[in-house]
Amino acid sequence: MNRRRALLTLAGLALCPVCARNGLAAEGAHHWSYEGDGGPAKWADLDAANKVCAIGSQQSPIDIGTSVKSQLPPLKIDWAKSADTIVNNGHTIQLNFAEGSALTLGNVKYKLVQVHFHRPSEHLIAGKNFPMEAHFVHRADSGGLAVVGVLLTAGKANAAFSQIAATMPAKEGEPVKADAGINPNVLLPGKRDYYRYSGSLTTPPCAEVVEWLVLTTPVQVADADVASFAKLYPMNARPAQQMNRRFVLQSS
Repeated sequence: MNRRRALLTLAGLALCPVCARNGLAAEGAHHWSYEGDGGPAKWADLDAANKVCAIGSQQSPIDIGTSVKSQLPPLKIDWAKSADTIVNNGHTIQLNFAEGSALTLGNVKYKLVQVHFHRPSEHLIAGKNFPMEAHFVHRADSGGLAVVGVLLTAGKANAAFSQIAATMPAKEGEPVKADAGINPNVLLPGKRDYYRYSGSLTTPPCAEVVEWLVLTTPVQVADADVASFAKLYPMNARPAQQMNRRFVLQSS
């Protein structure tokens, strides 16, 4: 198995919300956390599969400062108007999607797999973070990933996020049926300009197989809904990683 195929395999395991319970994830993978002995600085020491968390050269998230205006392809988003299941997986709240939702980027089509949330935002813009960030994870048939990052800022209530906050499981457990009223499209801004760069998963095993597409326009959510999430996960964001001579492109 070559290096890239191995990374794609690890990435697939990391995206599965129940793999650890089914014995498919690497031994010890569920011991990582965001603080203390299992925190980001220790991820690479917890399991051999996590070594890239420390030695990788294209790690995520990053602080997006200088970017290069480019003629990037538009994000062609075709998502269903509901999610399949919702789960508290011990690290975040995650919604999983059935077959049929997709993102097309240029000539590559990616299937929407799941969306999960971080508090505060993992990506920074010119040194500034936001109250939260949503990551819409898509997978191509080749195994490569494209993640649409949506920055969430304080403001008026967002119908989809309010429904997520009202129905998210309070304790870690198996996925349950998601409320039919949660429409993921409502979590997208009207303007779809974006930053693009090559990076990694922001959780172990930190596989460097991700095309990051961070939308430049934040989406407003209610303070009360952020507070509800914070009762479960007051901090679940990996610190910004080194750029290592990477370029960030910005659609124009």
